[in-house]
Amino acid sequence: MRTFKTIIAVLASAVALSGCCRQPAQLSEHTLFITEADAKIPYRIPAIATLSDGSMLALSDYRHCGGDIGFGRVDIHGRTSADNGATWSEEFALIEGTGVSGAVDCGFGDAAIVADRESDEILVIMVCGETVYWKPTTTRQNPNRIAVLRSYDNGKTWAQWEEMTEPIYSLFDSSEHGCIESCFIGSGKICQSRQVKVGSYYRLYAAMCARPNGNRVIYSDDFGRTWHPLGSINELPAAGGDEPKCEELPDGRVVLSSRAYGGRLFNIYSFTDVATAEGSWGEVAFSGEENNGCTAVENACNGEILILPLIRKEDKAKVYVAFQSVPLGPDRRYVGVYYKELPADASTLTPALFAADWEDPYQVSEYPSAYSTMVQQENGNIAFFYEECDGNCGGGFDMVYKEIPIDSLTFNRYRIAK
Repeated sequence: MRTFKTIIAVLASAVALSGCCRQPAQLSEHTLFITEADAKIPYRIPAIATLSDGSMLALSDYRHCGGDIGFGRVDIHGRTSADNGATWSEEFALIEGTGVSGAVDCGFGDAAIVADRESDEILVIMVCGETVYWKPTTTRQNPNRIAVLRSYDNGKTWAQWEEMTEPIYSLFDSSEHGCIESCFIGSGKICQSRQVKVGSYYRLYAAMCARPNGNRVIYSDDFGRTWHPLGSINELPAAGGDEPKCEELPDGRVVLSSRAYGGRLFNIYSFTDVATAEGSWGEVAFSGEENNGCTAVENACNGEILILPLIRKEDKAKVYVAFQSVPLGPDRRYVGVYYKELPADASTLTPALFAADWEDPYQVSEYPSAYSTMVQQENGNIAFFYEECDGNCGGGFDMVYKEIPIDSLTFNRYRIAK
């Protein structure tokens, strides 16, 4: 079992080891959005995607209201890179809120993004309007609203945004647990299947933060035009779950990763019929200090899960490795990444086995830091995008992009599978 002193020692070791594994001449690091100490409009909430042409799109809230989406005007700003993060475009407004009180377009925030791997289409799902997720005045009749935004040309142009509040909320209206009063898609990365393709698109999985009764997961076989519950609407994948993400296991099952104090909650969805997505959820398991899991000391925070095919350097075996980011702590600081090699037969994984025995983390940040997300970029390295503040950030964070090689992230144990 990890103790607090053990974690601090691990962090010190991680800094030393990561230095020897880096290749500075080939790596990029940029603060893409800066919140000045006296800023009246702070930045928050990272989202990033690698597009089908190999370029990258990074997004962040630009909070005119100074706080979370729902308290007034929030815009979403973006920057793009065409050279694996070495250089980035000028900042631009992807979508702007009107700031009109009570209006559906008052604000847009908490972006979740996916780029289709076989076309030039991008989907962004956002919270919109002026209702606050956790307030009791936000109800099924006055819900946290959901907006979608699409590009068909890898982000050069964007279609008019559309509201998708009712099509998603109504999926759960007949649940024996009652309707969902408030929900949003977990910000950062939306999962696209590597295995399940229906018609023109590979399937999407999106995890929702919802109240009451915690997380739900939905899926789409038409790139987000219509959505369906993953599993029975009477199942609760993580009743105590907060901001969630999901990812696909090597055997095609879906793993849910949810924010929890001290670590993460994990659950796994197993299919009885992949084509119709019929199946069931397992028993949710906590991952933290007590089971050598993804420990977040004295904090709960949004993070990212990513599973990649890699080569184990020791014997050149092809394996799958899972990565999970959290602020290592104490409190929201020292964002880092845990990793874990998955068994050759991934079908043997239960939520409890997945939750336990992760390798000691790679520390990304030396400062107060919070939300994070990551994707693999075209050159195989990890595009890590996260919130960090090395001073007074005026109620927000700097939004920092770092390119991290797989070798460094795993202390030279694994490399990219070419």
